[in-house]
Amino acid sequence: MSDPQHLYLSLIPQALIASMLDPEAFGSYYSIGAKVHVQGESIFFAVDPGFRDADLPFELIEKRCVRTPEGALKRSVYLAIYRVLERIPVAALGNLHLVTNDGKTLTLERAPYQPHPEPRSHLYQEFSPVTPLVASRLEPHDFCDFITDPDNPVHVPRVVFSELRLGALATDPEHGAADDLPYPNLAHLRDVLVELNSDATTKSSKLVLRQVKAGVLYRMVHNGFYVGDQQDFAYYPFPDHEQLEDQYRDWWRSAQLGPLE
Repeated sequence: MSDPQHLYLSLIPQALIASMLDPEAFGSYYSIGAKVHVQGESIFFAVDPGFRDADLPFELIEKRCVRTPEGALKRSVYLAIYRVLERIPVAALGNLHLVTNDGKTLTLERAPYQPHPEPRSHLYQEFSPVTPLVASRLEPHDFCDFITDPDNPVHVPRVVFSELRLGALATDPEHGAADDLPYPNLAHLRDVLVELNSDATTKSSKLVLRQVKAGVLYRMVHNGFYVGDQQDFAYYPFPDHEQLEDQYRDWWRSAQLGPLE
């Protein structure tokens, strides 16, 4: 029986990696298990093992993704570290794996996406290829279409992002209570949302933070994670609070430890 071979698309940092480790073992290794990594959250997709790109060195898998002389599984072989997401079509992406800073992994599967057309504000954390926090009047699919539209002066070829909770600010940014929201500079967030909902603006989205320094805001995720471009779109629903407390309790406890800055 041949040894296992996996392909993973890491988003933090962006990289295409071959590994003999299964997703849970790879998540633990990638977050805490090697001296070359700084401890922290990580997110990665499983990639169809049959995916190939002529511009990437897939021949390294056969050469280097083999057991060590001591018989241990090869943990990682880097195939690319630059502009990787745009090379891998959405159709080649499998499950999404969310890893806490102490190495616990939660696996999300794709599900059919149903838009929620009710008017409200959204807050999106982008992970790749850029990493801002963005407020928007657009629901996730429309936001993806907007941010990947080549006719826009600022756009990306493909994007991965999650939606974050806004609480009462989603429908009442000016007067809604924000006491339980742990985001930095809430006054600025409120001002951005008020501006987006103003009749005087033509903007559909506005930058809140250029970069989220606190890493992955797992405990604030609302609905789930998304990846898409102009041709394809995929939705990975996040467990609800009851599921997190019951089925994924260990992961959820770890996910709530990291501070927001």
